[in-house]
Amino acid sequence: MFIPLHDRNNLKHIRLQVVTIGLILANVVIFFLTGPLFVEASTVNADLLGFGYIPALIFGDATLAPGIAVVPEAATHITYAFLHADLYHLGTNMLFLWVFGDNVEDALGHVRFLIFYLACAAAGAVVHGFVVPFSQAPLIGASGAVSGVVAAYFLLHPKVRVWVLVLFRIPLPLPAFIPLALWIAQQFYMLAVDPSADVSWGAHVGGILAGLLLVLIMRRKGVPLFDRVVVVPKAVRLVETAPRETLPSTPQGGTGPWGTRP
Repeated sequence: MFIPLHDRNNLKHIRLQVVTIGLILANVVIFFLTGPLFVEASTVNADLLGFGYIPALIFGDATLAPGIAVVPEAATHITYAFLHADLYHLGTNMLFLWVFGDNVEDALGHVRFLIFYLACAAAGAVVHGFVVPFSQAPLIGASGAVSGVVAAYFLLHPKVRVWVLVLFRIPLPLPAFIPLALWIAQQFYMLAVDPSADVSWGAHVGGILAGLLLVLIMRRKGVPLFDRVVVVPKAVRLVETAPRETLPSTPQGGTGPWGTRP
């Protein structure tokens, strides 16, 4: 439906989105270590089975060979989110994370944002498992976690202008709530009409639900929702302006036409 390109939304609490950058780098490095570009097909399949989330292992009686099951089944609720099928799969997820992740990280703080991201990934796996509990196909991709980031941004900054590529060809600056609301609605619609599709709409919806809930309880104290302006109480404004009101009107010392206070 759309691809985000850029948002005009400066950071307010952090200097650099180090966790967002770190997650992108981790995904890129893991893709080149496990993806089909530089790894033999047999190794790629083993990695997908060993680190991907397979619902039948959790909800059914399926098992993996000891040499393939390299991490506990519970850990695959997280590890699957760092695997991608191809460059397009990786690139779109990382682009969404780059555009929207920095401001969510700014609103939550570094550590809480990392916890938030991993929790959304896990929620995506859980919902995917409930939708197709006996599937033996491994779920991979950061879409569940990134969906949570998108949902959090939707609550935090719906009025911010975001440049998006509509229909993959038309660049438009739109208030964030327009493309994001349409995108979120699309995930729920597709889950309802095609729950067993190759794209895991369940993982997307799980991440969205987790993101909407977690941002409410994990954001920094005083960070508003819906781009509301934080109003400074009148008493505080009076205290802040009092020193300027009591400055002497006669210049004292220094150089220049008005001088500076000693």
